[in-house]
Amino acid sequence: MKTRITELLGIEYPVIQGGMAWVAEHHLAAAVSEAGGLGLIGGANAPGEVVRQEIRKARELTKKPIGVNIMLMSPYADEVAKVVVEEGVQVVTTGAGNPGKYMKMWKDAGIVVIPVVASVALAKLMERGGADAVVAEGTESGGHIGEATTMTLVPQVADAVSIPVIAAGGIGDGRGIAAAFMLGAEAVQMGTRFVVAKESIVHENYKKRVIGAKDIDSAVTGRSHGHPVRCLRNQMTRQYVKLEEEGKSFEELEYLTLGGLRKAVMDGDVTDGVVMAGQIAGMVKKEQTCKEMIEEMMEQAEKLLAR
Repeated sequence: MKTRITELLGIEYPVIQGGMAWVAEHHLAAAVSEAGGLGLIGGANAPGEVVRQEIRKARELTKKPIGVNIMLMSPYADEVAKVVVEEGVQVVTTGAGNPGKYMKMWKDAGIVVIPVVASVALAKLMERGGADAVVAEGTESGGHIGEATTMTLVPQVADAVSIPVIAAGGIGDGRGIAAAFMLGAEAVQMGTRFVVAKESIVHENYKKRVIGAKDIDSAVTGRSHGHPVRCLRNQMTRQYVKLEEEGKSFEELEYLTLGGLRKAVMDGDVTDGVVMAGQIAGMVKKEQTCKEMIEEMMEQAEKLLAR
């Protein structure tokens, strides 16, 4: 399936793996790229040298294009922005801010820049700033979210900008991919489905929690302070919501989740850890290789789009 995104990124399938903190490391990124999509290494709050080593390890596993997701609120964002240039990374996606101050450096290095946006206004701003494409991410996503749904956001962004749009949020099979294309997207970005990939280093407890999730099992914490995060319900989310209702400060609430994602991903604590996952978790029912996932989804999407 050829689109402006597959041509721009030099990939076989219009499928991008989300840059999930602690999850999107070199094994997963390389496996997705090797399977014909675009794998991303999640920069999160990691120092520049850690990201550099992840890029190099991914390159040992695949010669295909890989990307890096840079969280612009990270204290190491300046370091990582330089590292991607020094390491010859082909694609950068950005979240939590405006990548404007890095744009010239990245474009001069020939890097494709794709910001993640949660509104039409931000998509237009990114296009004016020189972005090559945007990821329109709906509130169905896991992790940090906006308010608009994928169904409403993607077509409005597609109408508002001339650069290609990648849909994200609530997409986990070929039906979701076909729907995203009908809304005006030219690729999809997925996170939750890839969490349970065989190549994913996520703890088995986390994978089982995603696979066992029902459609109503996600919760959003942090809305009262303007930092909403979607994850699967557990003891931590119940405690967080209770404290929010009591009007506790942002600092008190943050303390509750400190190190929580690492606790869930690496240690398998799915009771008190932060089990980030999108609403699509209720449809993720099996562990597969990245290649099996992508080929299965693309076959389904192509059949639907050919109707």
